[in-house]
Amino acid sequence: MNKDKRIAILSRLREANPTPTTELEFSSPFELLIAVLLSAQATDVSVNKATKGLFAAAPTPSAMLALGVDGVKQHIKTIGLFNTKAENVIKTCQILQDQHGGQVPENREALEALPGVGRKTANVVLNTAFGWPTIAVDTHIFRVSNRMKFAPGKNVDEVEQKLLKVVPAEFKIDVHHWLILHGRYTCVARKPKCGSCIIEDLCEFKEKTE
Repeated sequence: MNKDKRIAILSRLREANPTPTTELEFSSPFELLIAVLLSAQATDVSVNKATKGLFAAAPTPSAMLALGVDGVKQHIKTIGLFNTKAENVIKTCQILQDQHGGQVPENREALEALPGVGRKTANVVLNTAFGWPTIAVDTHIFRVSNRMKFAPGKNVDEVEQKLLKVVPAEFKIDVHHWLILHGRYTCVARKPKCGSCIIEDLCEFKEKTE
C-alpha cells in the first residue's frame, strides 16, 4: 500500500471519529493500568463491569493493597484468568507504592517491569494516559493491518514497527484506537462488513464481502 492511500484511510477514520479513545472505563492513569492489565483475553465490556465495583472500592494502589488478593478476586471473578490477574494487580500495586510513590510511572521500562504488564499494555498506558505516540498492536490491529495491506507483518512486533514507520506523525496518537475500533466493529474476524466500510474503496483486501 502506498503512502497516499494510507493517508487517505487515516483521514477518513479521523473524520468519522476525531477524538477516539479506549472503550475501557477509567478516571486516572492507575485505573487505566489496572483495566488494561485485566483486559488480556477478556472483552472491554466484561472488564468495565468488573472494575466498576473494584475502582469504587479501591481507586489507588494503597486502597487496592488494603483489599488484598482475595478482595480483588471477589470483584474480578467474572473475568478470565482472574486468579493470576488478582495476584498481578496486588504485586503491581506494591511496586507502585514501594518504587514510584503510588504513581504510575511515565516510563516504558518501569511499566514493563510490573507483573502482568507487557509491551502492549505499556503502549496503551503511555498513549492513552500520557499522550505518547505509541501504537499498541492487539489481535484486531494485527488482523486489520495485514488484511488491508496497510502495515503487514508476521507477528505483532513486526506490525507495530511497520505502523510506527508508515503512519505520519499527525495520526500517531490516535491510530491504534481507530484501527482497534475498525477491527472490532467493521473489519471483524470471520466476515468483514465491507459493504458498510468507509474505507472499502481504499482497502487492498481482495476477498471483499457484500
